[in-house]
Amino acid sequence: MNIEKLKQAEAKFFNMYPGGFEHPDMVAIGKKHKMDKMITSVQEAFSEDQFGNSKAIVQTMSKFVSRSSMVSLFEKPKFRDFVKSLHNQHETILANGLREMLYGNQEQGFNMMLDVLITGKMAKWSLISMLPVYHKPFEEVSVKPTTAKGVIQQFELNTLVYKPRPSWEFYKEFRSIINEMKATVDSRLSPNNAAFTGFLMMSLEH
Repeated sequence: MNIEKLKQAEAKFFNMYPGGFEHPDMVAIGKKHKMDKMITSVQEAFSEDQFGNSKAIVQTMSKFVSRSSMVSLFEKPKFRDFVKSLHNQHETILANGLREMLYGNQEQGFNMMLDVLITGKMAKWSLISMLPVYHKPFEEVSVKPTTAKGVIQQFELNTLVYKPRPSWEFYKEFRSIINEMKATVDSRLSPNNAAFTGFLMMSLEH
């Protein structure tokens, strides 16, 4: 990781937006993403005691995909139709995978979700990383392909090789590095991990 480049990006961001995400322009952008509301709603909807009915869990997943600014408009209806087409066994695996991802063996949960998404050609980084980052906003990370590729190149994250197909190995390493990067800069750049990756994305644009 090139810490010097990260510090330069931090200085440039604070120069443009004094106060970081507390700056009015950043507050306005934040309102569009409704991050606080989504975090609260996801934490309530996917509390551990909700995981009894797989069909209901999967339908709730679809509802949050349709609301999330982290998922492209193109993918939202495709995911909705995909969820409607799932048979019971795949519904159960997808719901149990999410439960493991949030509360149990994360690697197993990630791969269970991935196996089901692959059946409908829905194995997208945004779909597999979205709910965890709302559920644990200071630990998990949202992987956006363009941002991930740009951050790897810009900050010389040489241990990472981005691939379009999600993998637990990449996710785990990317999450570890993002949290490490976050710890080396001013805390006002990371009201949550999604905001921090937003800062990194904006640093690529300037």
